[in-house]
Amino acid sequence: MSPAAPRIRRREPVVVGGAWPGHVPPLLRRVYAARGADRFELARPRLSDLLPPDALGGLAIRDDRHIVVVGDFDCDGATACAVGVRGLRMLGARRVSHAVPNRMVHGYGLSPALVEELAALQPELLVTVDHGIACHAGVAAARARGWQVLVTDHHLPGQQLPPADAIVNPNCAGDAFPSKCLAGVGVIFYVLLALRRHLRQSGAFPAGEPDLSSLLDLVAVGTIADLVPLDANNRALAAAGLRRLRAGQACAGLRALVEVCGRDLACLTAADIGFAVGPRLNAAGRLEDMALGIECLLTDDPQRARELAGILNEINAERRAVQQAMTDDAEAALARAQVDHGAPPLAPCLFDPEWHPGVVGLVASKMKERLYRPVLAFAPAEPGAQVLRGSARSIAG
Repeated sequence: MSPAAPRIRRREPVVVGGAWPGHVPPLLRRVYAARGADRFELARPRLSDLLPPDALGGLAIRDDRHIVVVGDFDCDGATACAVGVRGLRMLGARRVSHAVPNRMVHGYGLSPALVEELAALQPELLVTVDHGIACHAGVAAARARGWQVLVTDHHLPGQQLPPADAIVNPNCAGDAFPSKCLAGVGVIFYVLLALRRHLRQSGAFPAGEPDLSSLLDLVAVGTIADLVPLDANNRALAAAGLRRLRAGQACAGLRALVEVCGRDLACLTAADIGFAVGPRLNAAGRLEDMALGIECLLTDDPQRARELAGILNEINAERRAVQQAMTDDAEAALARAQVDHGAPPLAPCLFDPEWHPGVVGLVASKMKERLYRPVLAFAPAEPGAQVLRGSARSIAG
């Protein structure tokens, strides 16, 4: 099966502003400007360049309640969960637990099935990270049990918002936060910044306030791995986190993951995070349980971190083998269908009873790139099940 002919989308010329040093080539200036850094100062971001947290509304964290941070099963969701748990504890929350849905058992996000399991923890406040804006039924189920729900998310909302006590999402209509590109981990980081400011004003830190910049290694990994646009604000977050990683100031789990990837921590790049660290965390959510990845990011025991990183590395190797086999199957099926690249766009629907539901999204994405058409891929929700789970990937336009 030959790939589709490339299609070039031409963009409007980008205006490069500000004064740039002579050593920065014009082409590089245009690349920076296209990514939101139209001045030299934004191309070399500092933490002082971060947008202030005041404009994020809807904070509803109560003192001394049992807080359960509910993560998601991708790298952004795992790092966001770790940031939420670590940050709340740093700010004085004494009862903080965490949970994460299992892709094969609960499906996506805060579902009623997950809420039923969370009842054993007896939470008083749920804080969703990297999801929740579309979890209407799950939020309603939690509220019906008398729990408060704070949704922190970055995904685009629908016409109706879930019935949460509070929602923090820069992409909600009317939200005044200037950047709309935060990843889920960035949103919860800003919630923590705003909470720290509130606690500071109420005199909660007589002995000195906690340094939340220690969480920026996790913020950088989640931001880069989630492929959100690196606008000026995200660039500052990622750059600060990379500096911590290179300085050896990362949490034990990230240090162990970099080590198992065979990368040099002192020279770590965004590409290393995107193509090595991120996939190993994502693999847990695809084939096993993201609880493994979150535990790796939360442990402060270097030996335990290395053990978990080794397990994640093995799961990722299995994921790569499963993905390759499924991709080969998909290509063979499309070849049998004799897809004509010159015909009007189609939307192939692919299914194999032996496929793994956690990998269908990767297969759909690969086929979309090769065909330049929307692609849907399905697999049994579990071996032998009549219910299918699928994923769709589409082209621009």
